[in-house]
Amino acid sequence: MSDAISTVRLGRPSSNRVRVSGSWCTRLASYDGAGFHVVLEGSCWLLPDGGAPVSLGAGDAVLLPHGTGHVIADSPSDAVAVERAVPFERWLDESGPRRPSSDSGEVEMLCGKYRLDRSRLHPLMAELPKVVHLPNRMGNHPELRAVIELLGRELDGQRPGSCVAVPNLLDLFLVYMLRSWMAEGRAGAWSAVLGDPVASAALRALHTDPSAPWTNDRLATEAGVSRPTLARRFTTLVGRPPMAYLTWWRLTLAATLLRDTPDPLATIARRVGYGTPYALSHAFSREFGTSPGRYRTEAAERAMTEDLPEEP
Repeated sequence: MSDAISTVRLGRPSSNRVRVSGSWCTRLASYDGAGFHVVLEGSCWLLPDGGAPVSLGAGDAVLLPHGTGHVIADSPSDAVAVERAVPFERWLDESGPRRPSSDSGEVEMLCGKYRLDRSRLHPLMAELPKVVHLPNRMGNHPELRAVIELLGRELDGQRPGSCVAVPNLLDLFLVYMLRSWMAEGRAGAWSAVLGDPVASAALRALHTDPSAPWTNDRLATEAGVSRPTLARRFTTLVGRPPMAYLTWWRLTLAATLLRDTPDPLATIARRVGYGTPYALSHAFSREFGTSPGRYRTEAAERAMTEDLPEEP
């Protein structure tokens, strides 16, 4: 899970603490990342594009891992919501800071989003549903509740070190949301993968040391089974043979290092298990349809464009 998240996460997540009352409705456009909402007080409705309305109560947390466009409103009516929904950024600007009041219909929320690189989305992330909803009443997730409480405190005011604390707490929130969702038994194929002792042992070995000279025999020994047993169980659960998965994972790591580090190709090749820069370049070009150098340049250009301030 750690690797699945780290390879797709870009930049720093962002978040806002908002307080509203009365009749209100705001729209968040589809996004190349993941959005989330946590209801701290009151209740409201989530209206995902192409999906059924979701009722959110105090303590509920919801993650939209595929950046699905959606509306947050006081009413579950699609027709009304579409008509009066205000773009989220404008809604924040126009509303200004929200202070506590005695309004019994007041709603307080944490709203935020993560930037993700979807070009090499790990299957664990790809199989997540459009909406991951964890109601407060469902299960016992003390770590998730703790990080929600800490986030609420940090976003409540300008505390020393909050610019460091908030992004790290948001990272923890994402991990605990996914962990809690899997613990509820609603996860898909990768819940079965991670619960299988053979497949999980092999995956752990490959992810711990992807640069090792792995073979099917060596990996079977690591997993404590015969080579045919490893091949059968791993391929059935993961969807590709062990060595094919290893190649995919090595190239995914190489793409991440090209995107996030200034390391030369020779260094990256050694880190991901290729003997020479040429060998990595050949495999990378075959998989991505572009050279490592061009991939790095395009990734840097995209990052610069995304980091530019928006026009007023």
